[in-house]
Amino acid sequence: MRYNSEKLVKQSVQGAIAHPLTGYYCIDREGQATILPGTGGITYNVQVGDPAFGLAGDHIEPGVSMKLDDNKKTRGLNFLVCIGNKARVVGGDAEDAEGYVTGTHGGINHVLLHFDAKDLEKMKIGDEILIKAFGQGLTLQDYPDVKCYNLAPRLLKKMNIKEKDNKIEVPVTASIPGRLMGSGIGAAHSAAGDYDITTGAEEIKEKKIDHLKLGDFVYLKNCDNTYGREYKEGAGTIGIVIHSDCKRMGHGPGVTTLLTSKKDILQPVITEEANISNYLELE
Repeated sequence: MRYNSEKLVKQSVQGAIAHPLTGYYCIDREGQATILPGTGGITYNVQVGDPAFGLAGDHIEPGVSMKLDDNKKTRGLNFLVCIGNKARVVGGDAEDAEGYVTGTHGGINHVLLHFDAKDLEKMKIGDEILIKAFGQGLTLQDYPDVKCYNLAPRLLKKMNIKEKDNKIEVPVTASIPGRLMGSGIGAAHSAAGDYDITTGAEEIKEKKIDHLKLGDFVYLKNCDNTYGREYKEGAGTIGIVIHSDCKRMGHGPGVTTLLTSKKDILQPVITEEANISNYLELE
């Protein structure tokens, strides 16, 4: 597969480990109020490769959550980083620890990262992390109808993508019906952030979507993410699951866009191994 990695721009971006946010009641799909852990911080016992469902939490972000206090700079951080970019801690007891970007979470505007467990133990809220942002502007030279967002070339190389009959076969763990996509749909662009699989329907169990893991690659059927996010018959999107299930209506595991087309070019190949933890040799 030919792509334009030699033309891409590599820039430094930097943020700090964000403090967790909570302290308010969440009203679930049945109208019940709960208070649970949520986004942010250093999550020691939830990592990519772990189940996205069943946690006593809401919108849980695996590993480390990073952001900036300045909104304009935070938007730059979220846009420029790509899934699979390398990250390095630049201060504190965990200085020089290396990890990887695993997601960008819209709304809260967090960048999510994986680090080894031994390094998490040395980190603290406010530690700064440097990322060599590389990937936005990526194009597949033989497939002009496929748009790439948030995808580092180093991860693209490891996704076991095959070309067949002018189409692209991509390993995924599940195919998600487009009618199940909720919070985040209608966004102005998909070059940052995510949108959620709504998980209140019985169809979630019927299709075993409730077996999804954090870091899974998934196919969103009839979902067009080329210039925003909407339902379109015949379109398709490849994304990655970046946060856990949620209690509120219209919400669920978040999916960040990687590849998308208005045409029927992206072909899902179902395999349990299609998880970022297997591609980046995460521990």
